[in-house]
Amino acid sequence: MAKTVAFIGTGRKAEKASLSGYAMAYTHAQGYEALDDVEMVAACDLVQENVDAFAERWGIGQTFEDYHEMLAQVQPDIVSICTWPHLHEQMTIDCARAGVGLIYCEKPMADTIGGARRMLQACDEAGTMLCFNHQRRYGAPFRMAKEMLDAGRIGKLQRIEWGGSNIYDYGSHNFDMAQYFNDETPPEWIMAQVDYHTESYWFGAHNENACLGLIAYENGVFGLVATGDMQGVVACHNKLVGSDGVIELGSAAEGAGALRVRSAGESEWERIDTDGEGMHAQEYINRAIADSVNAFLTGGRSMMDAHNAIHGTEAIFGCWESARLRARVDVPIEAEDNALNAMVEDAQLDPRPEAAKETS
Repeated sequence: MAKTVAFIGTGRKAEKASLSGYAMAYTHAQGYEALDDVEMVAACDLVQENVDAFAERWGIGQTFEDYHEMLAQVQPDIVSICTWPHLHEQMTIDCARAGVGLIYCEKPMADTIGGARRMLQACDEAGTMLCFNHQRRYGAPFRMAKEMLDAGRIGKLQRIEWGGSNIYDYGSHNFDMAQYFNDETPPEWIMAQVDYHTESYWFGAHNENACLGLIAYENGVFGLVATGDMQGVVACHNKLVGSDGVIELGSAAEGAGALRVRSAGESEWERIDTDGEGMHAQEYINRAIADSVNAFLTGGRSMMDAHNAIHGTEAIFGCWESARLRARVDVPIEAEDNALNAMVEDAQLDPRPEAAKETS
């Protein structure tokens, strides 16, 4: 008998996507639609127009405006949570307590590190599998880079570098990929600083304008993160620096392609054929959902498992905590809150529009 799937947070129609919402439920639904052993049966959204459009698109028979009612009436086996990060914690805990077997949640995990830890604890106690949509692990460039790394193509891994617009929303993928490349080794300590002078509000959450951070992992590998105005320091999505060479993914260099490698002592890069796959693809989400559902059905473990995601999440909040304390912080960090939010609230950071600052 097929496992039943329900959705919390359908969002606006996909063609209306913006930084206030990308209707990620639609991308999740594509992943479930490709599977034979699940059936999408219910969806919930605070806006009736949104959930009605979603249900019509995917042939879903039951719609709700209150997810508590949906959980009680439908009792789904699987729930996809596609809401803003500050809602993830309570929704995840409620789903676990309602007996949901698999929760497939959008990233980032939560809006505080304490919230992320509580989500994981609640799911472990309930026997619920909790997964997050860090789908890049299933893309050909990333998989091939990992295979080259494991095969010793660049010698012993020494440093993982990554760049992007921020460390929280977009950057959560890069922290997760660092975990993937480094065999899920937890971070040991973090030293970082941030700049946040112009408000950058993504899906109801603050994101710094720039961050420069150093992460030390328990196995001696280092991580270097540069975001926003500083991302040119890395100039690619991910860079793997080994004792005998370098691998780059998504390099900003002209003609670099999705994946390239250069051995130590050589001046020329070798561009690797990734069969047309790049940094992003709907197919990666399809594969991630398929793997998570398969793990749920077989009692296995998916790469999307929250026990992997928590380490990258600790690193994200650790960067902001280091900036708040102006000191190196050990992981797991002692703080339970969101240091970036706290610095905004107590005016240590003043992320107003530049025009507003000029008139104040």
